[in-house]
Amino acid sequence: MTSHQTTQTMKPATAAKKLGVYLPATPAEFQEGVVSRGELNALQADPPEWLRELRRTGPHPRPVVAAKLGVSIAGLARGGVTEPLTTEQIEALKQEQPGWLRQERATQADVRKDAVRIKEKRAEQAERDAAREDGSRA
Repeated sequence: MTSHQTTQTMKPATAAKKLGVYLPATPAEFQEGVVSRGELNALQADPPEWLRELRRTGPHPRPVVAAKLGVSIAGLARGGVTEPLTTEQIEALKQEQPGWLRQERATQADVRKDAVRIKEKRAEQAERDAAREDGSRA
């Protein structure tokens, strides 16, 4: 019996998402083909100039825009940002500090604080449970 190893491939949209780039801004040959796991790894390890430039200047997909602005994707939508933005546009928004951006950043900060609080509470509960379990074994 011989084992046949098939090459894992993915659609260009999946590869673009993993690379953190906006698919319509990629070269046609990237958009029209399939990307193997090895090719994706090579692109990540040694990005070609088009990928470096796209990551540097955009346009960026919504998850990247949200991360660069420090808000959630839903926060972008609430702020009326539905299209990909370039790095220049993102920097302009940061400088401008519109009301929606300040509000969404505050919301995101609250969400992060809550996440830390919940994580700490769960860790404390796990410690108490472990102590109870150790005590019942004695």
